[in-house]
Amino acid sequence: MNFEWFIAKRIIAGKEYKNSISSPIIKIATIAISLGIVVMLISVAIGTGFQQKIRDKITGFKGHVQIVNYDNNNTDISTVPISKKQPFYPEFSTISDIRNVQVYANKFGVIRTETDFEGIVFKGVSEDYDFSFFNEYLIAGRLPNYTLDRNKEILISKTIADRLQLKLQDTIQIVFSVTNRKIPFAQRKPIVVGVYDTGFQQFDKTMVIGDIREVQRLNKWKEDQVGGFEVLLNDFTHLEDKGTEIYNAIGATLNSTTIAENYPQIFNWLGILENNVWVIIGIMILVAGINMITALLVLILEQVQTVGVLKALGSTNWSIRKIFIYNASFLILKGMFFGNIIGLMLLFIQKYFKLLQLNPENYYVDVVPISIDIFSILLLNLGTLFLCFLMLIVPSYIITKIEPSKSIKFA
Repeated sequence: MNFEWFIAKRIIAGKEYKNSISSPIIKIATIAISLGIVVMLISVAIGTGFQQKIRDKITGFKGHVQIVNYDNNNTDISTVPISKKQPFYPEFSTISDIRNVQVYANKFGVIRTETDFEGIVFKGVSEDYDFSFFNEYLIAGRLPNYTLDRNKEILISKTIADRLQLKLQDTIQIVFSVTNRKIPFAQRKPIVVGVYDTGFQQFDKTMVIGDIREVQRLNKWKEDQVGGFEVLLNDFTHLEDKGTEIYNAIGATLNSTTIAENYPQIFNWLGILENNVWVIIGIMILVAGINMITALLVLILEQVQTVGVLKALGSTNWSIRKIFIYNASFLILKGMFFGNIIGLMLLFIQKYFKLLQLNPENYYVDVVPISIDIFSILLLNLGTLFLCFLMLIVPSYIITKIEPSKSIKFA
């Protein structure tokens, strides 16, 4: 092993290698590996970033799993109430990895100003609501105070505020449709105390966050009646399994659906994005492997006389093959080293300076999201090194065809 590694280093460092015909070919192969690593790192970071950001935004608005009355077919508008007195509320003790269970009730309304109007969904929540998501995207003001006896404070999006020219502390007029009343409409005049901006236009254009007690009064519900429950999980990867467990654990009159079931078009798009990342990784590894195979074959053919001498001295075919495989592996590691430096540098620049912008109406985010995971980076590098190493074993077989008597006599 030490002798083979010594010979490999001599081939790498020797003047005959640096000035040989194989030198530019090997440099090109090393550059190809570096570029491949850069492309793979960027693809994984952006693909994972997209998935995490979009999942987090949908979860922030809708929770991982929604529990509603079976008669309520529309999860965006609460029509049939549910009693809060459920065995899974306020804690889902029978199922593990549940972060929070929170009540909600949605009501369709129209914001009216002197010059314009906008249709919205008034989402009423309570003190049990997890506001960590809106805290992250709050750009002005504060969250509503749910300890007040009559809470008229609301949280609106920047999209709605810009569209209707609203600002903090404005008292606005919202018209709601109501049933079982002589007048089919009811008005409320809440106060804007906070503005959020998630960049997820599908929700930003309509969602207003207020007090669930306002929805209860409008619908003439009892104090313990709500539109539904949102269940937050600790780990998104268990969504399907936990969704099934929750469905089996709730009553027969209730129905539960996951966000993947409620928004299949978005999650199908995320699935296609993930498949594209795997295709890019496969192509880059294949290109890098082919380049290294070419470089290895050129290097072997250029060192035919050296191979003949080593065989004459008693070296086996496999020991000589390992010399060239070690040499090629060194070049792969060199290319991966510079590829990681360049790739990570580009990723950190985008992550902290947000140079690349996107149209949120098409991509659900306003900047290219970056997710840098050390484990994924290590796995990507080890996988690339392993696969490229495997691809080098077959072309090294050409060494077994070199005969010492024919290769040495031309020395």
